Amino acid sequence: MTPKPAGPPDGGWGWVVAAAAFAVNGLSCGLLRSLGLALPDLAEHFDRSAQDTAWVSALALAVQQAASPVGSALSTRWGARPVVMVGGVLTSLGFVFSAFARSLLHLYLGLGVLAGSGWALVFAPALGTLSRYFSRRRVLAVGLALTGNGASSLLLAPALQLLLDNFGWRGALLLLGAITLHLTPCGALLRPLALPGDPLGPPRSPLAALGLGLFTRRAFLVFALGTALVGGGYFVPYVHLAPHALDRGLGGYGAVLVVAVAAVGDAGARLLCGWLADQGWVPLPRLLAMFGALTGLGLLAVGLVPVVGNEESWGGPLLAAAGAYGLSAGSYAPLVFGVLPGLVGIGGVVQATGLVMMLMSLGGLLGPPLSGFLRDETGDFTASFLVCGSFILSGSFIYVGLPSALPSCRPASHPGTAPPERGELLPDPQVALLPPGGPHSTLDTTC
Repeated sequence: MTPKPAGPPDGGWGWVVAAAAFAVNGLSCGLLRSLGLALPDLAEHFDRSAQDTAWVSALALAVQQAASPVGSALSTRWGARPVVMVGGVLTSLGFVFSAFARSLLHLYLGLGVLAGSGWALVFAPALGTLSRYFSRRRVLAVGLALTGNGASSLLLAPALQLLLDNFGWRGALLLLGAITLHLTPCGALLRPLALPGDPLGPPRSPLAALGLGLFTRRAFLVFALGTALVGGGYFVPYVHLAPHALDRGLGGYGAVLVVAVAAVGDAGARLLCGWLADQGWVPLPRLLAMFGALTGLGLLAVGLVPVVGNEESWGGPLLAAAGAYGLSAGSYAPLVFGVLPGLVGIGGVVQATGLVMMLMSLGGLLGPPLSGFLRDETGDFTASFLVCGSFILSGSFIYVGLPSALPSCRPASHPGTAPPERGELLPDPQVALLPPGGPHSTLDTTC
């Protein structure tokens, strides 16, 4: 038997896993963000409302996230590598099937259910495996992987618009089916890693495999409630940022530029925030609450942007608001996954990642259709972005209940010390904290 390492290697093959997770994130969440460009063509072809077509992306998003605990459970039982490879095949088949759709129902089944199920099998196992390879640089590695979202949006948004202009939505979906098949070789790169603290065997029951016992922990329960509310507004720009830009008077490629600016800000902020979080200067829960609130404010700014004069305008105010939203949302993304090992320990991080995706699906299923409904009722997306921004602000307020989210009288741990893999945010009563300057213990006190 291969002996278990003393802890995560913090590098080595972990960087290959980070590259694979980068591609997985780009071909799942990044592609889903750009898919909103095809919604006006679908509405025109099938003669349906914005609310009806929004269900295509909403179902794909909801299935991807709601079924993520299943992907985590299968990964716990069989390993991440085969699960992600099968998920890539399912995603590709969903796009190919949808290219031959004769009604919106076929798109609901193809993109919403089949492709969404494939995405559910790839994201959580890939990101959970990556978290196991890093300790001191974990948030930076997660941020690097999550930049695949922004990079994919930057590349796929103009590419998808070009495909729509030249091949129509059917040809575009068929080609996207070929592109998403690259998820399969990405899964082959996820080499298993055994660590101290791992369970001795696979879970004995389906409920244990899903990790539902994590909800009995107060800190994870607070985190779960806040994340579910944030999910109600976080994914609305994925679907309706481009249509919102079109409603504001920009042309097709002007809307692409708005999506691209948000994607660039998103990608850069994920790396910068990942580096910042790993320095240990500010507790992760405090950063999570702060950047969550900034994301909600950015979404409010996007909704309040005035109409531009003509289609040839660059839409400067909307570009600025989209950039601000991208920076704040990108900073939030690595934190929501980087805080998990501190809440549940490294042994439960794969299951916790799947549960986080499921929680966000509750809001993801509500947000885009609610946004489309408000647009149909009011004639634009202003009310949509204001309501969904309020969801994010509410969730960020709940994050304040997490350990270390507010300043306290507890002595801070040395930032150069790697976080304990049992979960450094789990309660540990009556334990003395050792300051980095000497062996004398200082009792933990609260304000």
